[in-house]
Order: sequence, then structure tokens, then C-alpha cells
Amino acid sequence: MSLSEYFELLFSDYTLRTITLGTAVLGAICGMLGSFAVLRKQSLLGDAISHAALPGIAIAFLITGAKDTNILLLGALVSGLIGTFWIRGMITKTHLKTDTALGLILSLFFGFGMLLLTFIQKQPNANQAGLDKYLFGQAATLVEKDVNLMLIVTSICLIVLFLFWKEFKIMLFDAEYTQTLGFNTRFIDILITFFIVLAIVLGLQTVGVVLMSAMLLAPAAAARQWTNKLSVMVFLAAIFGAFSGVFGTAISASENNLSTGPVIVLVAGVFVLVSFIFSPGRGLLFREIRFRKNRRDLQLQKTLQFMYGISKTHEDISHPHAIKILNDFQGFTRKTLQKLEEKHWIILKGQQWSLTPKGFKEAENLYNQQSND
Repeated sequence: MSLSEYFELLFSDYTLRTITLGTAVLGAICGMLGSFAVLRKQSLLGDAISHAALPGIAIAFLITGAKDTNILLLGALVSGLIGTFWIRGMITKTHLKTDTALGLILSLFFGFGMLLLTFIQKQPNANQAGLDKYLFGQAATLVEKDVNLMLIVTSICLIVLFLFWKEFKIMLFDAEYTQTLGFNTRFIDILITFFIVLAIVLGLQTVGVVLMSAMLLAPAAAARQWTNKLSVMVFLAAIFGAFSGVFGTAISASENNLSTGPVIVLVAGVFVLVSFIFSPGRGLLFREIRFRKNRRDLQLQKTLQFMYGISKTHEDISHPHAIKILNDFQGFTRKTLQKLEEKHWIILKGQQWSLTPKGFKEAENLYNQQSND
């Protein structure tokens, strides 16, 4: 199936429509909530929570003996929340740093989860097959009730964001100031963390434990390159996440033997790469262009000031001087002279140069600015 055929079938084929809508909604909610994780400098939290959710899936299956998605995700939510509060407790009650606490919880919970999965696979239970899909995800298993659950959670998330937008915004940038205003910072922090955990748990079926953190952070990291405004960043992250889900699903469906979850993450990575290179404010390309422009401007100014030092010793500033006088000046090039002439700061006649009144005034202003500094 080609990409064009995929998009033609998208509105007529129930399975494709369900999977695409599910991955788009997942990408949108992960992008929105991932923005808060990125701005709070809790990028590794998503990785720790997604891995901490694995034991909950296994324990929920051991208790119920059934592979009901809602029950398994509920177990993942409980396990993820426990892991989150253990991380918070280790940071606040001990001398351990944040990265150490995250690493410990990630490895311990994931190791315990893998142990439980191994134990389950050795049991004579036909229902055990397929639990390993939560490691790398399997978007093809999405059904309408899963998508409806994602839509409900996304709607609740949007309502909460709308109601607590001011508190979230202040909390992100100055927690101490938020507390002095009388806001319950603990409640706000727990609320943000809860919804981040919820978004991660929702994505486990589609993207999996291993790759879920990338789904949470990549759209937000890409959006951060384009703006300094929180509302715009959250909106862009949601758009990037949704498009990652749609195009990742399309590419996976158009090729054989391509897992949807990894492809979605790779598409999100492309958004990050493009943003890092081409965003006007922070992009590497425009940063290099600005650097080169500033360097050229500085070179022009240094050359003009050097010419000013020579010309101000004469009563007539238009007195011609030989170009070879500039040959030993550091940074001087023929291109510099051409740029100065284009700005009408100097006049070139063969191998002679002279300052124009405009150029003399510009150089004098530069000289006075440096003297004042």
C-alpha cells in the first residue's frame, strides 16, 4: 500500500481510521503534557514512569487472569504513580540527586516488570500471549473503545489546562513566587505529574514502555525551538505530536514489517531535527547565518575605523590613499572594500580609496560609541 492509497482509504476503512485517530490523539496529548515536563526540566521523568508502569501491567494480569486493556492500563497507572511518588520521596527525604532517583526507580521497576513477564510466560495460561506488546507497543490492537478513552482523557486534560492555566504558568517559571501568592504549589505539582503519568500510560499500548518517553518529549522539544510563549509551545507540541502519529501510522501501514510505534517516534525525531536546524530563533542554520553576518559587520566596522584613523589626519577627508596601506590590516579583504563602497562609505578609484562624508560620519559615531563604552 502506498501513502496515497493509505490516505484514500483513511475515511472508508474502519481499522485505519481507528488506528490513525488513536495515534493522532495520543501524539496531541503527549505533546501538550510533554511541554510541561520539558519546561520543568523533568525530561527523564517520562522514561522512568513508562518503565515503572510495566510491573503494574503484569500484576494486573496476574490478579485478573485476563488481558482487558482497561484493567491492564489501570494497573500501569497505579504502578506509574507509585514510582513517581517514590522518586519524589527519594529526592526530598534523602541526599540523592534527581537523576540518581530516576535511574534507580527506572531500573528497579523495569527489572521487576521483566521478571514478572518471564514468570507469566512460563504459566500454562493461554491468555498470557501478547503481554510483551507493551514493551514496544502495537498500534494495530487499538479499537474504538481505546480511542474513546484517549479522547475522554484528552478532553479532561484540556479542561484542567484551561481552568488552571494561570497557576501552571506561574508554577513553571517561579515556584517560590507562586507560593507567596497563596497558591497550593504541592497540589499544582501533583496535578501536572498525574496527567503526565496518565498520558504515558495511555501510550503504552501504542508506543510501548521503551519508546514512550520519546513520544512525550520529542514534540515538546521541537515546539520549544519555535517560540518563547507557553501557549504557542503547547499548541505547536500538540500539532507536532498529532502529525507524528498520523504520518508514522501512514508510513508503517504503507510498508511491510514496520512497527507503528518506532516509526511514530522516528517521525517525531524528524520534527525535532528540522526544528533544531530551521527554526528562525534558535535553529542552527539561522544562528550560523546571524553569526556570519555579525562577523562581516564587525569586519566592516573595524576596517572603516582604521580608515577613519588615517583620514582624520587630513583636512580633506576625501584625500585618496593607496589600498596597499590596508594590506597589513588584520581582517582586510577586497570584499570588505566592495561592501563599504556599496554602503557609500568609501569611494574606490583603481588602487586608491577615500572616505565619503557619510562614511566619515559613520566611523566617527563608531569611534565615539567605543570611547563612551
